[in-house]
Formats: sequence, C-alpha cells, structure tokens
Amino acid sequence: MKRKDNGLRPPYEILNFIKIYEKSFIENWDLPALTDYSGGRTESYGELAATIARAHLFFESLGLRPGDKVALCGRDSVQWVKIYMAVVTYGAVIVPILSDFNPVDITHIVNHSGSRLLFISSSIWEHINPESLLEVEGVFDIDRHEVLLERESNPASEHLKLLKRRFRRRYPEGFTSEDIRYANRDNSEPVEINYTSGTTGFSKGVVLTGENLAGNVCFGMESGLHFRSSRALSFLPLAHAYGCAFDMLTPLAVGSHVTLLGKTPSPRVLLKALGEVKPNLVICVPLILEKIYKHQILPMLSQPKIKRALRVPMLDTLIYSRIRKKLTAAFGGCFEEVIVGGAPLNHEVEEFLHKIRFPFTVGYGMTECGPLISYTPWRKFKVGSSGRTLPGMETIVLSDDPERIPGEICVKGTNVMRGYYKNAEATELVLSESGWLKTGDVGTRGSDGTLFLRGRSKTMLLSGSGQNIYPEEIEAKLNNLPLVAESLVVMRDGRLVGMVYPDFEQMDRLGITSARLPSAMEEVCATLNSRVAPYERLSRIVLMPNEFEKTPKRSIKRYLYSN
Repeated sequence: MKRKDNGLRPPYEILNFIKIYEKSFIENWDLPALTDYSGGRTESYGELAATIARAHLFFESLGLRPGDKVALCGRDSVQWVKIYMAVVTYGAVIVPILSDFNPVDITHIVNHSGSRLLFISSSIWEHINPESLLEVEGVFDIDRHEVLLERESNPASEHLKLLKRRFRRRYPEGFTSEDIRYANRDNSEPVEINYTSGTTGFSKGVVLTGENLAGNVCFGMESGLHFRSSRALSFLPLAHAYGCAFDMLTPLAVGSHVTLLGKTPSPRVLLKALGEVKPNLVICVPLILEKIYKHQILPMLSQPKIKRALRVPMLDTLIYSRIRKKLTAAFGGCFEEVIVGGAPLNHEVEEFLHKIRFPFTVGYGMTECGPLISYTPWRKFKVGSSGRTLPGMETIVLSDDPERIPGEICVKGTNVMRGYYKNAEATELVLSESGWLKTGDVGTRGSDGTLFLRGRSKTMLLSGSGQNIYPEEIEAKLNNLPLVAESLVVMRDGRLVGMVYPDFEQMDRLGITSARLPSAMEEVCATLNSRVAPYERLSRIVLMPNEFEKTPKRSIKRYLYSN
C-alpha cells in the first residue's frame, strides 16, 4: 500500500538517504568511523568506504539488483555495520533480523522477505535448516567471510576468490574518496524491511523508505544529536529501529566515531564501557536507568542519616548535587544528554532524575516510523511527557478532549512507513489512505504537540465502576518496590491481580527465605495499594516461578498471561 503525499514537510531539507552517506564518507575520509569495543582496530571512514566498494563488486558478480532483498542476522559488530551500509548504498533492501529471534522465526523472515542473500553469524546458522530457505542463493558468515551455502548455478565462493583481482582492476590507482559513487535511488523507494516482534506474538515486516529513514537522520543532523568527531557508544540492538537510527545511521551521517559494545549491556558492563568511551550522547532504554535507580540510588536514599539530611534545606540540594555528579560521571561525563526511548520510563525514576537536574529527556517512536515521532531537548523537556511532535510529523488524539481525556494517538508525516510487506490486510487496519497511522498507544496531547502517553490501547483494562485502568502505570510503581524484579497486572474475575517474579538477589541480601516471601509480598501489595487510586488497587499478588517470556526487545509477551 502506497501512502499519498500528505504535504507535511519539516523546516529543513530531507536529503536523499543514500547520498547522505556518499557525502559523509567523502568529507570524513580520514576520521575514525568504527571500533569494536571488545577488540580490533579502529577503522576510518575511508577504510569503511573501501570495504563497501569491495562488497558492491561482490554483489555485482552475484547478479544482485537494486531493490533485491538481503537479510542480515548476527550480534552487533563493525562487520554488521559494514554489511548494512554496503547493502543500502548499493540500492538493495536490507532485512535486519534480531539475533535473539528463534531459528523458525529467522527462517520465516528470510523466506517471507524473499531475501536473495543472507549474512549470518555461524553460531546462529548452526540452528537453521538450509533446506527451509526457499529463495536464498548465498549464505555468508558475517565474521569469518566464509561461504556457508551457495547454489551450483551461481557459486559465490568462486566470485569471492576473484574479488581482490576485480577490485584492483576496477581501481588500478587505489580506491580514493573520488571513487565513492553510490546508487541513485529515489527516497520513495524501500530501503529496509524491519520485522517487528511485538507483545501480540505476530511479526510483521515494516517497509521503510529512503524518506522515512532520511526523516529520522536529517532530524538528528539538524538537532546536532551527533556531530563531526563526536563519540558514540552503540549498545542497543542495531536490528531494531531505535538503535539503528541514532546509534548508527545518524552518527555515520555526520562523521562521528561509533564504538560497538557487541555484548549484553548489563549495568556493570555498560557503565565500564561508558566510562572508557565517554560518548557525547547516550541513547538509552528505561530499564538501564531504572536498574541503576533501584539497586544503587534507592538503597543510599533509604539510609536513616540520608533520610534525615534530605529534610534539611540546603543540605538536600547538596546531596542531590552529589548524586547528579556521580551519575553523570558514571555515564562518561562528556554527554550533552541521555535520550530515553523504546519503552515508557518509570514515573518515580523520572521524577527523581528531574529533581536532581540530571540531563535526560524522553522520546517516543515506533518501528513503523523508523522510529521517531516526538522528542524535546532536555532543557525544554516536560516531565511526564514523551516530547514534542517532530517537524514534518503531525499527531492527533482520538478523544473529545485531547488535552485531558486520553485517546489513541495517530500520526502522519515524513517518517511514517509505506506499510507492512505482503500484508495489505494488516496495513489497512493501521494506515489510512490519507496517511494517518494508528499507533495503538493511548495518551493526551498538549496544544504545542507535546505527547503524554498512558499505555497501550490493547492492554487498557476497565474497572467495575467504568474507570479506564492502564496496567503499565501500576506495574511501574510495583517494580520499584522491594523484592519485585518484574511484574504484570491483569484482570481476574473482575479484580486486579499482580503477577510478580521476585528479585531473588535482593532476597538473599536481606535474608528473606522462600517461606517468608508470601507474607513479604502481602506487605508489598499493601504498600502499592496505599500509593494508587482506589480503582487501581490489587486484590492480591501471585508469585511467578520464572521470568516472564519476552520479545527480543525485552517487552513482556502480555498475550501469554492475559487469561
């Protein structure tokens, strides 16, 4: 389904997506571009461009055409970035696949997208049945540059052997910045198909055009989120739209130096890397800030002497100042702001960070917008909001009083996807012909376009008295309480029930046995009920023996627990 031009344009030029990188790689030829945090040398923009040129020759020899699909599945690395950039600058369509997807889903995505080539980590490939790949003509190991599967009619290994010779023949004087020439492809053409794995359990291929991605990147460039020679630490999954747009595409568009963490960003690992890389911007998900707050800041604030000190004027300001300085140093100390996105930020954590004047802001987006919908720089950020609607985008709330009564948020503009790949029915459910996208998120909207999210329309519950209940808001409060690792609030026989997976590490530290846990949870339930509205009170807490099942984005699969 092709959207009609809705006429919305930002006050700055939306550049051709592919040509952004042609220009950047020429202008930043000698600057450092990519580094694997775990080891390996730093590669310059010129070296990145030369690798891309070799990949383009390889694609040519395989007969890859502009518009053909190429799937990419593996952990984040310099090599992953090179393949992504080589594919899109060639004019082909990249299909990034989260490495956490199971083998059945990976196979389905490769087949559904019609990918001709697959670049994959060998550790993931071991679990894939080659006979199940229907249209793939070549499979390649991301890290070791080996051919894992080829067709007799077009043996990729033979082309790989001849690649060095062909490269020397194509560039007899050596590859220079003057040789960088990327595909002439209109911004209306697809660049990426990003398969979501949402909490509904159904994966859909979001078709993102050059305009959608350029809308995000040009906003990042115009806002100065990254800048020439700035430092970026990439630790969010690059196969996900949020990390891809602002940890990779925007930095590479302006000449930033991107260091790829390449491992699970636990607080300990992440804080060590932040201290070493000292990024100029931190792109973050709420879970990281929430864990630091719960496990490092809350215990300190709970100390009797600190509690007493916080009641003393001036002394409380001094304590908050010291916490802010310590937290700023933990994040590297050189950043302009921390941008939180990907999920709602816990309100208690947000209020505390605002109180200590920590430089953070909360943005809002979704894969279908590649991903950004709203954002405000931290100095102008309104606490409790998700930022102001972007230039070139328009939002409305389906409500009789959009500023006070929550309703579904709808959006249209530059960043809105073309539709779901090979799924006209799903596209028509969310995207109107005039370009309005139903987000599925419920909230209110200020007169200046600032959005205030409440929850998902599909998860909203109705109380016996007719009150709308947003379980995410109750869960945010519950997750901050002692002994709660994660939670889910559901309706059972007309009453609210909190499903809780306990924090076993905290149990051990506090000396709480399994036998004492149920009574401890009764106290937790009572504490929560004293902090929420009467219609939001839990009837009981049910203990879960295992963590909740989650999507690769670490969102709980609610549909598994709704009945």
